[in-house]
Amino acid sequence: MILRITEERGGRHLYGLMKAGLNQTRIAADLACHKSTISRELRRNRGEKGYRPYQADELAYSRQCEAYRSRIAWETWQEVERLLRQQWSPEQISGLLKLEHQPTVSHESIR
Repeated sequence: MILRITEERGGRHLYGLMKAGLNQTRIAADLACHKSTISRELRRNRGEKGYRPYQADELAYSRQCEAYRSRIAWETWQEVERLLRQQWSPEQISGLLKLEHQPTVSHESIR
């Protein structure tokens, strides 16, 4: 399991400790995680202005969405979007795809 430091789980605290000048090892000890977790968080979620908790959450969320969506065919997402425009619920869409023996998409994935 990969630990991600979300804004709620310590991103703001991480940001504050960085601004206070603490090194990554000390920050990891304060957040009770491994120093490689801090290093990875900073490397993957640093923007033009450095690490920002809100921006880190947005970047991580977009990577998560892209990783999942790439496994589902573009045509399937087009069908999902078409049905959403017709006011179908995510549960209805998921059920229809399953009934039609199309690649299934969970209702949680449909927003």
